[in-house]
Amino acid sequence: MKDNKYSRKESLERYKEREVTGGLYAIRNTANNKLLLGVSADLRGSGNRFEFSRQTGSCVEIKLQSDWDKYGGAGFVFEVLEELKRGDTQTTKEFKEDLDLLKALWLEKLADGDFY
Repeated sequence: MKDNKYSRKESLERYKEREVTGGLYAIRNTANNKLLLGVSADLRGSGNRFEFSRQTGSCVEIKLQSDWDKYGGAGFVFEVLEELKRGDTQTTKEFKEDLDLLKALWLEKLADGDFY
């Protein structure tokens, strides 16, 4: 039993020490070019969640529901716009604030875009 607890503890430590890459992503409707911008502390996880939604036919975000019903999951793509690595000493809250700032900057940059 001790070996299993040690193994779980070691696995948890490795998980906590992994490099976290967050950033800004867009879910783009390929039919009308409308965008949904989002930030994530784990871009890979967000991309996986999007792909799972496409494969299962479930909508990944309620704001997209109407167009998702119309075009299906195949009518959307997941695009990473910018990556942001979490700093070694950065708290979760600080990282989230940086991600929100990144989104605000991109909203200014894409001010003339069509958004959900």
